[in-house]
Amino acid sequence: MSAAVETKKEKREGKEKKKEKREKRSKVEDESDTDSSASDKKTQAAQEELEIDLNAGVPLSKKQQRLLKKGKLNVEKLAKKHPTPKRADEEETETKSGKSPHGVWIGNLSFDTTKEDLVRFIVGKTQVLADDNVKVAESDITRVNLPKKNGKIKGFAYVDLPSEKHVESVIQLSESNLNGRNLLIKNASSFEGRPEGDAQKKLSKNPPSRILFVGNLSFDTSESDLEEHFRHCGEILRIRMATFEDSGKCKGFAFIDFKDESGPTTALKSKLAKKLINRPLRLEYGEDRSKRAPSRARERVVEGEIKESSPVAAEESENRSYKERPAAAEKQKPKKRTFNEEPAPGKRLKSSVALASAQRASAAIVPSQGKKITFD
Repeated sequence: MSAAVETKKEKREGKEKKKEKREKRSKVEDESDTDSSASDKKTQAAQEELEIDLNAGVPLSKKQQRLLKKGKLNVEKLAKKHPTPKRADEEETETKSGKSPHGVWIGNLSFDTTKEDLVRFIVGKTQVLADDNVKVAESDITRVNLPKKNGKIKGFAYVDLPSEKHVESVIQLSESNLNGRNLLIKNASSFEGRPEGDAQKKLSKNPPSRILFVGNLSFDTSESDLEEHFRHCGEILRIRMATFEDSGKCKGFAFIDFKDESGPTTALKSKLAKKLINRPLRLEYGEDRSKRAPSRARERVVEGEIKESSPVAAEESENRSYKERPAAAEKQKPKKRTFNEEPAPGKRLKSSVALASAQRASAAIVPSQGKKITFD
């Protein structure tokens, strides 16, 4: 009986131990869940509170960090190579603050002119002007731009001033002498006197004509598509489109004949004509074959007169020139080449001369003179 009681007690103790272990496991899992939820909340809060410093420089790479620890990396040089990016607002304000809307252009400068010479010239000359004009002080000149090429100035400069009245007073100094040259001064925003570029040369490399060359066409393009596309440019007389012999499709280019030169010119200027069937077109002036020099046609000969350009006149001139030729001018037979067979004393005869004068072997059949030997 005592043994049976002991086994029951052991079973109870074992069950109690198992319950305790289960409770401990459940507590640990609950604690881990609470910790993970807290960590998730922290990460979410960190993400929400994340701030980016736009003024900060470019972060160093691992290699650069190792070089920095060894003292082999210069941070100042690296910052100059990779400066911090600036915002668009700051760039606009800098450009606006750097250049003034009021300024003058000064030309015909001597190549040894400096910025100090220009400032001294403007300040000194404006002081002598009448009282109605504004006197320019050195502080009024905000910027002096002297463009240079190969270490020398190009012969002109831009000077920025605070107001339009200052500009008018400086323009009055035009034709004044500086370093032995009379200066030309005008408003920096005025482009009068500049040579106007030929607009037709910019439109096309070929001379203007009434024919328009259209390139980079799609193979599915038809003449009706071209007519509809270029109808707004002018009156179209004919469309010549290059096609394949087997399929009849477009080869990729065409010529459009307009009534006058205004048609191709408007097509080259129009933005609507630059694209067809989602393909950018290449437009040029074509060659007008009707403007070529015509072939020499027979001209009417007036009685008693023969024009020099007529074919009859040409025949007579040929006959006349043939009759007037002297007998010595007739074709002479070419002289035979002679070889000097006797060389000068002490000189060897040339191989070419020796071969030319050597006896030639006969090509005839020579009869045999030997005896035929037979063996029994």
